[in-house]
Amino acid sequence: MSSIPKRIKQQAMDRDLIISVRIGRNGLTDSLVQEMQDQLSKRGLVKVKANRGIVEGSDERLGLFGAIAESTNSQVVFQRGNVAVFWSGE
Repeated sequence: MSSIPKRIKQQAMDRDLIISVRIGRNGLTDSLVQEMQDQLSKRGLVKVKANRGIVEGSDERLGLFGAIAESTNSQVVFQRGNVAVFWSGE
């Protein structure tokens, strides 16, 4: 995929960017993917938080965020702990 512009990285790391999608106990569902696609098409950047207990350890988190990026045709711009910011690339 293409490299991420500096301004997008700065927006993704801004603490004022609100979490607009939460991953609950059902994990990665079709409705969550659809919601992410809708938000990405409207905003470009979407901040996601995986609730505690959904994933154990950093490898599972990376796998979950990677699966979300792949299924929504987006890129992970920034990730820290259970929070990641996705960019549509447009």
